[in-house]
Amino acid sequence: MTRTETGRTDRTQDADVVIIGAGMAGLSAARMLQDAGRSVLVLEARDRVGGRVKSEHHGETLVEVGGQWIAPDQTRLIAVIEELGLQTFQRYRTGENVYIGPDGVVRTYVGEMFPMPPATVAEAERLMAELQTLSLEIDPSTPWLHPRAAELDSVTLDGWLRARSTDDEAVDNVALFIAGAMLTKPADAFSMLQALVMCASAGGFDDLVDPDFILDRRVSGGMHQVPLALAKRVGEHAMRLSTDVRTIAHSGDRILVRTDDADFLASDVIVAVPPQLISRIDFEPALPPIKQQAYQHLSSGQVIKVQAWYDEPFWRNNGLSGTAFSPYQDVHEAYDNTVPGDRGGTLVGFVSDRVADRLYGLSEEARRSAVLGSFAAYFGDAALHPRTYFESDWVNERYTRGAYGASFDVGGTVRYGEASKAAVGRIRFASSDIAGLGFTHIEGAIRMGEEAARSILA
Repeated sequence: MTRTETGRTDRTQDADVVIIGAGMAGLSAARMLQDAGRSVLVLEARDRVGGRVKSEHHGETLVEVGGQWIAPDQTRLIAVIEELGLQTFQRYRTGENVYIGPDGVVRTYVGEMFPMPPATVAEAERLMAELQTLSLEIDPSTPWLHPRAAELDSVTLDGWLRARSTDDEAVDNVALFIAGAMLTKPADAFSMLQALVMCASAGGFDDLVDPDFILDRRVSGGMHQVPLALAKRVGEHAMRLSTDVRTIAHSGDRILVRTDDADFLASDVIVAVPPQLISRIDFEPALPPIKQQAYQHLSSGQVIKVQAWYDEPFWRNNGLSGTAFSPYQDVHEAYDNTVPGDRGGTLVGFVSDRVADRLYGLSEEARRSAVLGSFAAYFGDAALHPRTYFESDWVNERYTRGAYGASFDVGGTVRYGEASKAAVGRIRFASSDIAGLGFTHIEGAIRMGEEAARSILA
C-alpha cells in the first residue's frame, strides 16, 4: 500500500465489518464475527486495547486502573475468562467491616446492614425492600416499556426516597449504593427509573448492595489480561491501534470509515465506544435527530479510584476485613485489594460525584491527604503512610472522559432509551453504557458486543 504526500493511503482497505473501539465490546464482537467467518478490522484511537479495562506498572507494583471485579451472575465474563484459561481469586473479606455515620463515630459490624440506630435500620430496610420489589419488575433492556416508566422517570432517586422517609441517614445510605457507588452521580441527578435500571441490570437491588456478591472475584494477574488475550485471538492483522476515526459515510450497502491516514470500506460497522465519545465522529448523512439527542442526554459519571499499598495489611491484624462504608467520608467505600501471596497489603477506595468535583479542585498533595485521611478514619493512623499511592483519573483521559459509565438525566430513559440502542442502517452501537444486563460493567460490554455481532450475522 502506498501513501500520498499528505500521509493518507491512496486506496481503501476492505473488510466485512469495521469495528470502532478495541474495548471489551469491540473485541467481543470481533471474535464472534471472525468465528463465523467474517473479516473484521478493529480501529482503536488509543495505543492499547482494553478501553476502561487497564493496568499499569509503577515500579514493581501492578495497578489495576479500571474494572477489576467479577460477580457470580456475570456469566458472559466468567465464560470468557474460563475460555481464555485465566485464573481467578476471591476478594479478601474475613473480619469485621467498618461504618462511619453522620456523628463521625467508627462502628464495626458483620453482615450486610450498617450499625445504625434501630429506627434508622428499620427505615433503610423498608426502603430497600421497596427498591428490590420495583427493580425485579424492570427489564433493564427495555425499561421504557414498564407501565409506570414515565412516572418513575420524572422523579429523581433522591426525591423518591425523601418522599418516603424523613430519616436522613437511612436515605443517605440507601442512595449511596446506587448513586455514589454505581452511577457515580448525585442521587438528585438521575431518575428513579434510571436507578431501577442499575439495580435490575445486576439482578435486583439486593445483589447490587451486597459487596460479597457484586465484588466477588478478581483475575489473577489483572483483569487487563482478558482484553489482551482477546486481542491476540483477533490477531494483529485485524487491529489498527492509534487510529482515530473521523468520519463514517454510509450510503446503500457500503460504508466508508475515514481516519487521518487511511480509509476503510465495510458492509457493516459497529461503533463500540462510550456515548460521550460518539460526537467526535462526523456521520454522513447525520444520525437521526433523536439519536443525536440521546447521546447528548447520556453523561458520564465522575469517580476517582484510589489505591494505597502498605508493608503489611495492618487492618487484618485488628480483625478488620478492609471493607468500609460512609456517605459522610470523602472515600465513600473501601476494600482490601491485596493480591494473594503479596507480603504487603493494599486498600482500594472510591471518591465520586460532588465529592470528586471538590477533590479535583485541590492540589495533588491535598487530594492525597484527604483520601488517606478517610482511610485512616476507617482503619487507623497506619493508613496515612503507604509506600505507594495511585489515583485512577478517567475523566481526563481523552478517549474516556469519566467513569464508570454513562447514564441518562431525568426523563431521558423513556424519551431516548430505545433510540440510544437502535441501529442506523448497517451501523450498530455497542458499549456497556447502553447495556441491559451488566449495565456499566464489563459483563455489559461483552453482551453488547456479541449482540451487535449476532445482529450482523442474522
